[in-house]
Amino acid sequence: MDLAASAVPVEAPTVPGNRGIWVGILCELSEFALMFLAWAWFRHVHPDDFHAGPAMLNAGAGIANTVVMLTSGYLAVRAVLAIRRGDGIAARNWLIATLCGGLAFLLIKAFEFRWNIEHGVVGTGNSFVAMYYYLTFNHLVHVVWGCLGLIWAILRAQFGAYSAADHEGLEAAVLYWHATDLAWIVIFPLLYVLH
Repeated sequence: MDLAASAVPVEAPTVPGNRGIWVGILCELSEFALMFLAWAWFRHVHPDDFHAGPAMLNAGAGIANTVVMLTSGYLAVRAVLAIRRGDGIAARNWLIATLCGGLAFLLIKAFEFRWNIEHGVVGTGNSFVAMYYYLTFNHLVHVVWGCLGLIWAILRAQFGAYSAADHEGLEAAVLYWHATDLAWIVIFPLLYVLH
């Protein structure tokens, strides 16, 4: 008996999303890695600024945004699970919920920036504050891009572009969203917790 002929073909595991999104995520995470190195350098050179820095910030806003990012990441996972079951309507609804989380992040961040200005937390003369704005504005831009990707995926889901067998674009949007979550999970303790 020829064992090779009787073997059941095994499909190679597939990587979620597509190559393009993985290149984008690699670029995003590389950019943030360089920013984290800059943060470490400035912390080393200006330890007093970084020791006093977290007390200057609105910790409640940082905590709220962390909860929002983690919750929206969970909602994004639910969208992928729904489309893998072939439930396009549920996937779209989970994506809409994820987008609402992204919009909530942006609103909280706008409130926080306004609070900062009212309390004199401006980016001049203090290396911690400068790094705070550098990291958070960069992250904010990535959240906006993530929201735009989610809107695109929502529209495609609305018009039935995704199925259980073909949902690469939905996965790509979710993967980008998770990369943005990951960046925030590092930013939060660096800016709001570590003294």
